[in-house]
Amino acid sequence: MRVLVLGGNRFMGRELVIALAARGDKVTTLHRGSLPNALPAPTAPRVEELLADRTTAQLAQALAGREFDAVVDFCCFTAADARGLLAALGGRARHLITISTGQVYLVREGCPRPAREKDYEGSQIPAPSDPHDLENWSYGVAKREMEEALAAAHGKDGLAVTRVRIPVVHGPRDNHRRLESYLWRLLDGGPVILPDGGEKPMRPIASFDVAAALASWLLDARTYGRAWNLAQDETPTLREIVEGLAAAVGVPARIVCTASERLLAAGLPPQQISLLSTRWTSFLDATDAKTLLGFHPTPWTKTLERVATALLAHPGTEPPPGYGHRPRELALAGAM
Repeated sequence: MRVLVLGGNRFMGRELVIALAARGDKVTTLHRGSLPNALPAPTAPRVEELLADRTTAQLAQALAGREFDAVVDFCCFTAADARGLLAALGGRARHLITISTGQVYLVREGCPRPAREKDYEGSQIPAPSDPHDLENWSYGVAKREMEEALAAAHGKDGLAVTRVRIPVVHGPRDNHRRLESYLWRLLDGGPVILPDGGEKPMRPIASFDVAAALASWLLDARTYGRAWNLAQDETPTLREIVEGLAAAVGVPARIVCTASERLLAAGLPPQQISLLSTRWTSFLDATDAKTLLGFHPTPWTKTLERVATALLAHPGTEPPPGYGHRPRELALAGAM
C-alpha cells in the first residue's frame, strides 16, 4: 500500500510510520523539517521524506504527480489546511484519514460526558475571555470547521474521508511531555501538587493504540464518510494516574492537594504545574469503534508501565515546560 503520512516524524505519527514500514507498505512522510528525523535506523531508509510547509504552495509542489492509496493527516488544524491538502492531492488518493480532537465536543453547548459521535451536533458556546480558555476554544472551533470541510469533500474525486477524534494521548516520546512532567516530580522526591485534589475522572488513549487503529483502518470501507472516537476503557482520576505512575517506577507518591484558587493566588496557574488539570480534557465514548470496528485499547495499567519504562530509558534532556516553577511549588507545598 502507498501511504502518505503528514506529520509522521514524531509521537503518534512516528508510531504509525514505523508500523506501516514494518508490514511492508511504501511510506512517504511530509513535514516542515523543523525537527530532525526521529525514525529508528532500520526504518528510516525505507521511508521517503518530503519537506514542505503545508500552508504554502510548497505542499502542491511536493505532491505533484504523486499517487497514494491512503493518506493520514496528523497536522490538519483548520478548514484552510483541509482544503489545501485536498487541492494538492487533486484526486490522486483513495482514502484520507484526518486526526481530529475530542475538543470538538467541548465547544458545544450542553456537551454530555462522555461524548459519543452522535453528540457532535449543537450550538457552540460563546468565546471565553480567559486567554487559556480562549486558546482551547479556538482550537476546538477550528477543528470543527476542518471536519466539516472534509465531510463535504467525502466522495468527491473518488476520495473517501474518515475523521478520527481523540482525547489526551499518552505514550513514549510525547512531545507535550504530559506524563513525563509528573514523573520528573516523582523522581525528584515530590511533592506532586494536584489542583483540587485531581479527583476528576479521565479517559485518555495510548499513542500506540491510535497508531494500531489507523494502520488497520486504511482502505477499510466501514470507516468511510464518518467520524470515530478513540479512547481507552478505564476512567482513572488524575490522582490515580500519578499514583499508578509512581508504582510503575517504584517511588512513593507524595501528593499534595490544594484548591486552584490558592495556586492562582500564588502565581501558579493550575494548568502549568499540572498539565492534565484543565477543563479542556475531553472525555469520549469509543463504543462505536469497539463494537463496529473491533478496536481494543490497551489496559491502562499496561499503558502506564510502557510509558514509564520508555521515559526512564530515554528521559528528556531538559525538564518539561513549567518545571521552572519548581521552587515556588515546593515552597507552597511546604506551607500546606
